[in-house]
Parts: sequence; structure tokens; C-alpha cells
Amino acid sequence: MENRVKVSGNLILFVLLFCGTVTSAQEIPIASPPAKIPKVHHIEPLYIDLVRDLGARKGEKEINLAGDFKNTADYSEYAVLAEYEFAPIDRLGLEIETDFAFFKKISNAQDIPKNRFDNLRLSAQYSFYVSTKYNTTLAVGYTQVIGFTAFEDLDDKPLIKGLEYCPFFIAAKRWGANFHTLIFAGPIFKHRFNTDYTNVDWQINTSVDYAIPNSSHFVGIEFNKEIVDGKFEMIMRPQGKIQINKALAIGLVAGFPITKSKEKFSSFFRVIYEL
Repeated sequence: MENRVKVSGNLILFVLLFCGTVTSAQEIPIASPPAKIPKVHHIEPLYIDLVRDLGARKGEKEINLAGDFKNTADYSEYAVLAEYEFAPIDRLGLEIETDFAFFKKISNAQDIPKNRFDNLRLSAQYSFYVSTKYNTTLAVGYTQVIGFTAFEDLDDKPLIKGLEYCPFFIAAKRWGANFHTLIFAGPIFKHRFNTDYTNVDWQINTSVDYAIPNSSHFVGIEFNKEIVDGKFEMIMRPQGKIQINKALAIGLVAGFPITKSKEKFSSFFRVIYEL
């Protein structure tokens, strides 16, 4: 009888301790994931793309591969580029881009550009104003461009032929659910190492896009405007983006010069992969 009482008492004590432990475990608060900072969705132009999404969130990453095909009266240009962009902290985007250019003569012209590792671009962009109320984002950024000598001239010329310094400003607004506008503008300070002066050109790029409802596809038009040596140049680029899946998208762009230019019709494609 005493043994039975002892066993019963021990069993009751064990049950009480177990229930107390479970209750205490249930009372421990579970840490909730940190809230994401506000961000307004804007459509990014395909030709002159941004360093990173406006209002970028920490941890975002993306790889781009692209090809650019241009025709002039004297030669055809085939350019390829690769980009890696990421956001190390909220609202700050960083990017590294490499450009290669190859040329083919299509006339009797004696002097055409030479094949080269065209540029190395290092960029930063910070969204300093994000308004979900007004669907507007403002950002500033800077691109350092390092220009390289043509492959066949590397034996007797320096590897780096010059630098470009490119600060820029971006303003973007979404109108309702589907229409998007964006302005990307700034000076380009060009310094060739074999000269003792710096040229200043300007770029003013604007775009209008329409997001197709119930999808991540869009169609739009981009106007790339430059003031080069005091001369105004503009190319109109209708474009569209097809979202293949959550991570992969393809962008297609056509180029039509509006002002007189040596460049004729051009085409461009971009493969976008979100990591």
C-alpha cells in the first residue's frame, strides 16, 4: 500500500512539473521578423537601367546579361555587358558592370572603332525620399567609368585611356496602379588621359511605362537624350519586359534615332535574374 501511494505521489509530481515546463515554454515570446521598410514599386527602364530598384531593401541581388546591336553607315557594332547589383543596406544600391564592344566594317571607310574591353562601371545609388502616400521616389547616385584601350593597341598604349565621372539624379512616380514615369539626368565629365582638359556632356533620360494588369510584364517607351559637344541628340526606344518566372525576366528594346545621327536602327535585349 505504501509503495502504491509513493508511486502515485511521484507520478502526480512528474505530471505537475511537466505541465509547468510546457506552460513556461508557451509563455516565451517568439521574436517576429523585422518589418520591411516602405518601398514604392516603379518600373525600371530597360536600356538605361538603374543601379538597383528605387527604395532598395537590404539583401536584394540581381544579375543582368545584355546585348546591344547598332548600325551606322560605315560599321555595325555588337556590344555585350554583364552586371551584378546588390543592396548592402536599406535604400542603397551598388553595381559593377563590364562592357565589351566589337565592330564590323560595312563600307569603304578606312577608320572605324576597334574591338575592345570598352568600360568598367562602378555605381552607387541612394533613395533619399520614398513616399507611399504620393507613390514617389527620389534618388541620387554616382557612376565611375573606366575606359580601356582597344585590344590591338595594348602593346604601345596605356591600358586605361580615360575616365568618366557621372553623378545623377532620379525622380520616379507611379500614377494609379499601372502607369509609371521616370527621369534620370546628370552631367558626364569625360577626361582623356592624352589631353589636358575635361569635356562636359549631359544626359537626360525619360521613360513612360504601362504595367500589364495581373502580371509582372510591361510595355513602354524610353527617350535617351544627350547634349554632346553642344549638340542635342535623341533616340526613342520602345520596349517591353516579359516575366518568365519569379526570378527570371527578359527585356526587348528597339532604337530609332529622332535627331540626325550616325547611328541608325538598333536593338537591345536584357536577361534579368533576381538572386
